[in-house]
Amino acid sequence: MEKLIERLRPYADVECDVKLSTRTTFRIGGPCKYFIYPKNMLGLLRILDILEEAQIPRKVFGKGSNILCSDDAYEGAVISLDRYFTDFVFEADGTCVAAAGTSIILLAYEAMKNSLSGLEFASGIPGTVGGAVFMNAGAYKSDMSKILKEVYVLKDKSVVSMSVEELDYRYRHSLFQSHFDWIILGCRLQLTKGDQKAIRDLMDSRRKRRMDSQPLDKPCAGSMFRNPQGYQAWELIERIGYRGKRIGGAMVSDKHANFIVNEDHAKATEILALVKEIQQEVRKQFGVELITEVEKFNWKS
Repeated sequence: MEKLIERLRPYADVECDVKLSTRTTFRIGGPCKYFIYPKNMLGLLRILDILEEAQIPRKVFGKGSNILCSDDAYEGAVISLDRYFTDFVFEADGTCVAAAGTSIILLAYEAMKNSLSGLEFASGIPGTVGGAVFMNAGAYKSDMSKILKEVYVLKDKSVVSMSVEELDYRYRHSLFQSHFDWIILGCRLQLTKGDQKAIRDLMDSRRKRRMDSQPLDKPCAGSMFRNPQGYQAWELIERIGYRGKRIGGAMVSDKHANFIVNEDHAKATEILALVKEIQQEVRKQFGVELITEVEKFNWKS
């Protein structure tokens, strides 16, 4: 272990035996053997080689905002780009080039300051650009695919540019979800010139709406379920009577039924049990399949 750390440290900040509960917005997750912040592109390439030589599995994290980690130990490495891969540039024509570790909220506000419209929907999404590209994150009837032009990807040890048309973007879906070996390095977005005050006012009104309607004061992972065709997930959950439903420390928010919150030191298994119970009841009563929006990580099944 010490020898591996010595090899990694010239290229990254390395932490050992990190509780993933300290790296996720759910505040849930077991210990992780290595948590790695690559310092630059060269460092990332070497880190991947070193981990591969040592046969250590790896997972790329953003800000841990859309993930449910198990309580089990992860004997691999988590690579996080949100410490050093955070550069972004706005070009004169409204083009924005942003590294994967950039906060999507920060980018939305910086776009507003530059009188650029298109990222207003993202001003309340607590994740990174890479995570938003991976999930096709969205809100208010817009999403990343609407402004995305191309993605810079580390694929088979080569950096390639992939156009949005190549990436099978759909509602909360992209091709990246079938290729966990690919690493999103950054992207190019096309924004449009707009009135700064109008953009700011829209973002402010949406922030107030979120604060009024979502349990932002509780550890959670955002919306738990995708909206099925023709339905709102929260409405289905309310109709089965699960607003405020609790299993152990996990609870369906009494503020927004599509949020499951860590009410009181919830275990990952309690969150998952509540998810499965909701899916079963919705299927039974309405014949509708609720699909989770939140990604599971380090589960044996």
